[in-house]
Amino acid sequence: MRGKALVFAAYAAFSLTACARDAARDSAADSTRGFVSDRISVVTRGTGPDIILVPGLASHRDVWTGVADTLDDRYRLHLVQVNGFAGAAPGANADGPVSAPVAEEIERYIRESSLTRPAVIGHSMGGSIGMMLAARHPGSVGRLMVVDMTPVMAVMFGPAADTPEKLRTVADGMRDTILASTSMLEGMFSTMTRVPAMKAALLQNVRDSHRATVANAFRELIVTDLRPELGRITAPTTLLYVIPPNIPMSVAEFDAGTRQGFASLPSARLIKIENSAHFIQFDQPARFVAEVDAFMTR
Repeated sequence: MRGKALVFAAYAAFSLTACARDAARDSAADSTRGFVSDRISVVTRGTGPDIILVPGLASHRDVWTGVADTLDDRYRLHLVQVNGFAGAAPGANADGPVSAPVAEEIERYIRESSLTRPAVIGHSMGGSIGMMLAARHPGSVGRLMVVDMTPVMAVMFGPAADTPEKLRTVADGMRDTILASTSMLEGMFSTMTRVPAMKAALLQNVRDSHRATVANAFRELIVTDLRPELGRITAPTTLLYVIPPNIPMSVAEFDAGTRQGFASLPSARLIKIENSAHFIQFDQPARFVAEVDAFMTR
């Protein structure tokens, strides 16, 4: 069970930024928007149609910086920071679920900012948040892009998690492991990008995250099954995914499993990105930008 858990987490559950943070800058930018939350903060850049960018577990919003430098000449980008990750104070995310309440806060941000059905792009756990948002508030989201995330993690643990009781045991065990030490996480993140210069920064972001927030958020992802909710999504949806290294199945099996995961949303476009690890926006930035442009014209 532990081996499969680590393999899956390495490509589907975690997202880490490789850019330095500037808390004072972010705080000032947030205050100018007039939006106050104890779970997220948001900064904006660029002009054009609105895109909300949601990073993943243990990530800073600057995970999007590289591609944002290209995209912000034609889109207005709303860069979300989840409290408790990558140096941000945990606030209300210090205890309990994270993804579901953050999805509700992003919906409130959309409402209070008077955005009209913006596009939402979420990476890893941010993809889960995007699916929650689009399914639970379909009138709020105009388009949805999920970047390398599945709607259900339980299937990746096999027989060790084939009942609700077993699944909770797996989830609790992973949470306890993270609470005890970051060494497991640090051991995984070197596989998440093919860009060597990024790896040290990725590890630092793990260390800078609030451990309880990360542990609880990961547990929530394990026990959440979004497949029954996908049919409520009305927004055009695109999934970008990669074939992770060292998976205990063939490429054909992984592709089939990916299609099966999104079977209740048959209109979704599933696009496999070659020569990339989990951080597609790092490893294939030109391809990522091209897919965003195509996604925005659907």
